[in-house]
Amino acid sequence: MSQVSDQTTPRQGANTLPTSERQEVSEEVLKALETYKKKDSPKVVVRFKGVGNAPIMKQNVYKIIATNRFQAVIHFLRKELGWQKGEPLFLYINSTFSPAPDDTVLNLYKSFSTEGYLIVNYSTTPAWG
Repeated sequence: MSQVSDQTTPRQGANTLPTSERQEVSEEVLKALETYKKKDSPKVVVRFKGVGNAPIMKQNVYKIIATNRFQAVIHFLRKELGWQKGEPLFLYINSTFSPAPDDTVLNLYKSFSTEGYLIVNYSTTPAWG
């Protein structure tokens, strides 16, 4: 009768590292994550302008992370104005068009910035286009 070994052997071709090398790799990964966390995300300066009967904001210039989708800007503005989800809010870029919620802030800034700002007009009723 053959004896069954309790030891498990790695599969041939399996990528296994000795324990000391795994610790080095995980330390490198942790260092990389810390560096990534410290890195400042590029930001875009956004100026909000009320239109029509929309309330005027006390502070109307904010820096917003460039990689955010425009949906984040909509959510941020609703929060700042104290708007509920069902209340109408219309946003426009440079008083001309309403961007898609999935556009990135950086893309809109690169294409439509004016004097170093991305100008976002907001209204409680449809104002343009």
